[in-house]
Amino acid sequence: MPTYVTLYNFRTRGIENVEELPDHLDGAVELVDSLGGEIRETYLTMGEYDLVTVSEFPNDEAAARAMLRIGQSGVVSSETLKAWPEESFAEIVADLPE
Repeated sequence: MPTYVTLYNFRTRGIENVEELPDHLDGAVELVDSLGGEIRETYLTMGEYDLVTVSEFPNDEAAARAMLRIGQSGVVSSETLKAWPEESFAEIVADLPE
């Protein structure tokens, strides 16, 4: 399944109700599961972003649906990156025209 790295920032509603964030994360896990995906890793981070997840989805459409639904919560804003593992990167580069 394709891999996606999502960078999150807490919005005002999220940080004002920080004690509810674990429940929101549980809800996100359920949503992702319902779309055939899986959140593989979750990190609370310091720096430009507050939270990072590594997820897998069956396709880009399922990933987009999840990100839109999570964004509707108003708790976080996000930026999602599609990611390729190192093996795929080598194959992509090898297939470049000369």
